Amino acid sequence: MAEWAARQAFPADRRHLRDQLVRAADSAVLNIAEGSGKEPGVSRRNFYSIALGSAAEACAVLDLVRLPEGPARQQQLRRVGAMLTRLSRG
Repeated sequence: MAEWAARQAFPADRRHLRDQLVRAADSAVLNIAEGSGKEPGVSRRNFYSIALGSAAEACAVLDLVRLPEGPARQQQLRRVGAMLTRLSRG
């Protein structure tokens, strides 16, 4: 998702949302990675919770801008979000 987000062209009047999408997608990936490197417990769940928020933010950007493959990417983000919800609750 993060690589796909970085390759997308946005309409000029929505360019600020491109940056938001890229940062949210990057944050989701990085927080999942950092959380997976932690011992089970509160710290790990916190990283997964942050990743969940970032995935939701990326999904919201795709609600605001119509991009090719946008709906399919939203579906992926929702699946990731469901997994992160379970992981963040321990």
